[in-house]
Amino acid sequence: MSVLLTHGYFLAEDAKEQEIMRPYPPLGLLYISAFLLQNGIENKVLDSTFSSFDNFKDYIHDRQPKVIAIYTNLMTKIRVLEMAKYAKEILPESSIIFGGPDVTYNTENYLKHGADYLVIGEGENSMLELTQHLLGEKKEAPKHIDGIAFMDDNGSVVKTNTRTKVRDIDELPIPNRSAIDIPKYLDVWKEHHGQNAINISTQRGCPYTCKWCSTAVYGQSYRRRSPKLVVEELKQLIEEYKPDTFWFVDDVFTVSHKWLKEFCETLTQENVSIQFECISRADRMNSEVISLLKEAGCFRVWIGAESGSQKIVDAMDRRVSVEHVRDMIVETQKHGIQAGTFIMLGYPGETMEDIKETIHHLKVSNPDHFTITVAYPIKGTSLYDDINHHIITDNDWATSTDRDIDFKRTYSRRFYDFAVKYIINEVQINKSKGKKGGVFNKAKLRLKSKMASIGMLLSKKGLLNS
Repeated sequence: MSVLLTHGYFLAEDAKEQEIMRPYPPLGLLYISAFLLQNGIENKVLDSTFSSFDNFKDYIHDRQPKVIAIYTNLMTKIRVLEMAKYAKEILPESSIIFGGPDVTYNTENYLKHGADYLVIGEGENSMLELTQHLLGEKKEAPKHIDGIAFMDDNGSVVKTNTRTKVRDIDELPIPNRSAIDIPKYLDVWKEHHGQNAINISTQRGCPYTCKWCSTAVYGQSYRRRSPKLVVEELKQLIEEYKPDTFWFVDDVFTVSHKWLKEFCETLTQENVSIQFECISRADRMNSEVISLLKEAGCFRVWIGAESGSQKIVDAMDRRVSVEHVRDMIVETQKHGIQAGTFIMLGYPGETMEDIKETIHHLKVSNPDHFTITVAYPIKGTSLYDDINHHIITDNDWATSTDRDIDFKRTYSRRFYDFAVKYIINEVQINKSKGKKGGVFNKAKLRLKSKMASIGMLLSKKGLLNS
């Protein structure tokens, strides 16, 4: 075998995701695979999601690929480094390439911990040229290839020119889903949720400036596939896999109202009926847009909020009104579409008053679903730059991730563990109002909320911070 594409996410190793059980195929790798095939480079994809580290070892031992390209991010970094170490031990002549969002701002670290080459940013063209070079007869340093990094003979890091992004992404082939076991994903979804889903991408980049969000791969850009090609891909997926629903992975699905309208029209013209969920921003939504989403088949839209405090939302550079977020959640539900939202706690400057405003926000807007995370700084983001001199952890890079970084906040990290529980229970208590029965459940929620509030208080006093 010449080229192997793989990643370091093993579902069996992730207890939290095993509870959720909503795995999706690795679209980025499948795009790379399709692009290489289109340009005459045969390759195989080892999808680690339902596999194991031992299976990876057996696979490369038996197949002995000349090029091993591994997608890495902050969640999978530690496992990816272990994969690279093992591959180098048994295949010292093979080239190991890392790509993904985490390599852009950790270039030297990755090159010192197992990577021969890094593909930085959008990967298709850089990966093609680098693979052609590595499989060819010429073995000089590939300084002529844009968008990569490597170490020269003196041990110095070489970063080549920035790769120009693909201007017209309609030119890219659709992901090579035949390279992996898509039915396995659908079966797992069906087993755990009664219906399944498959992911699809219509755009690259995000034009917004949220300070905590990484744009390391596609940049602060906006490039969109034509509605016609998106619908063609949907038709193929329906014919081949018959999924119950679709998940559009785009950062802001409704960023272009013109595109959305054309998409609806194309679905109608092609007699394609789908059910899907997507992510949006409140400032790119209104009653007309929500009607278009409903017409297109949207059953759930996630509307970013991050906080119920306008002060914190402004500090994040979200450039959106909390009041408008609430209005759009309510308006979405009026149109018969479920509304989900995201909440982030522990942002610099957040106080207990801001947390109370977030609870009020969730109670008033009453989304069907919400998720809560505690803010962590991703290297390369404005948030990371802002808190860089206030980091209070000293982690070994190779055995930790950005999620392990903590910084000086208003309250301790332990406080926010309790705050997450407190918010969830307070909101659930509010949702239970007016509902018949469930007296025991309501009492249980109140007790949990009280215990969480006590934990928050003790943490503020420094009694529970270990």
